[in-house]
Amino acid sequence: MHHILQAVQQEAAELTAIRRRCHEHPELSRQETQTMAYIQEKLAEYGIASRHIEHGGILGWIDGQNPGKTLLLRADIDALPIEESDCNLSQQRSCRSHTPGVMHACGHDGHIAMQLVAAKLLNQWKDRWNGKIILMFEQGEEESGPLAYLLHYIEEKSGWHIDACYATHVRWDIQTGKIAVCREAPMAGGFGFEIRINGHGGHGSRPDLAQSPIDCFHAFYSDLQALRMRVVPPLSGLTVSIGSLHSGSALNVIPNDLTFAGTCRFFSYDQAGKRFYEEFLRILDNACRTYGCTYDILHMPKPLFEVQNNPVCAKLAEQAVASYIGPGALADCTPWMASETFAITARLYPGVLTFTGIANADKGCGANHHTPEFDLDEDGLIYGTTACVGYALDYLTQAPDISFTRPDEPLEVLASRNI
Repeated sequence: MHHILQAVQQEAAELTAIRRRCHEHPELSRQETQTMAYIQEKLAEYGIASRHIEHGGILGWIDGQNPGKTLLLRADIDALPIEESDCNLSQQRSCRSHTPGVMHACGHDGHIAMQLVAAKLLNQWKDRWNGKIILMFEQGEEESGPLAYLLHYIEEKSGWHIDACYATHVRWDIQTGKIAVCREAPMAGGFGFEIRINGHGGHGSRPDLAQSPIDCFHAFYSDLQALRMRVVPPLSGLTVSIGSLHSGSALNVIPNDLTFAGTCRFFSYDQAGKRFYEEFLRILDNACRTYGCTYDILHMPKPLFEVQNNPVCAKLAEQAVASYIGPGALADCTPWMASETFAITARLYPGVLTFTGIANADKGCGANHHTPEFDLDEDGLIYGTTACVGYALDYLTQAPDISFTRPDEPLEVLASRNI
């Protein structure tokens, strides 16, 4: 077991081939047909059973030598509607999307590769560990929603009892060869919103005869910026931003309506997110009443929770990195304000989400996620896979008892939370 890194290094060509195959053929959320077929082909090649869960993704499973704990490993598989640049930050890419306007700009191609190779090795070594490993390849992570189908199957139909879960996310600002493990929340929760304010238009010469949705939004936006100072504790991180604003088409006409959209992110739903969400709606209602307007919520689901790393799982992940890669491989963990549907899985089962470094200035890898220049250093996948395999073997061998309380929220309500 102390030769995990060497075993993964021998699979470097396989890691690269899988990543490039997925990168060259990216598919948008809920459209990952070819990607899922390819994943099932690879699992069958490795001798691993799998099932396609309609609208949700792929579930695979590996049984160890004897009964024991059940560990869920998760990878997301969707790409983004972004036109990939010819070069990364400094040079031509090692491979490029063949689908115009679609690219793996968040590293999910790397997640697929790491989980498949980890599964290959864990299956080869299944006579050395007890328990069961569930492999979850999640559709539509960028849009949320499809996870509900996977969790429903696991909870209601599979007969499995999941004891813990694990995921990793590649990260643009952590160097290749490094793994970061946050003791608390590694990724933020949040909510998205799209709202239409309905006023009463009129001629620009007589604003007194109109109810301007622009004036209403201006008042709301001013209150929104002050809201963060009023209701968010000083040590709780929370951001809110407007990304889209549309109203009117003529300089001398007060429009009938205005539509705005944006996101809010936070690291604690209980301390910051819940109250901000509620106060957001209150000040919106107040502004509309004051300016004689009404509003329609076009999109504003209940907030997605932040990812919470279980302390026992986080400590075990740190130890696995130190043991199988080396103590110097552990990087300081700065929480990331992006959001992740793994937050829902980690509310159901104790778990940990680690960060795999893929930054390498010499290769031009270091652009932020969701940008046309994003690229990952494929060598980083070796270390992310090693950390995953090491964690899985240590967890199943040690079989720790973890104090954990599941939420009271019904599964369908919990899984409906998204950005």
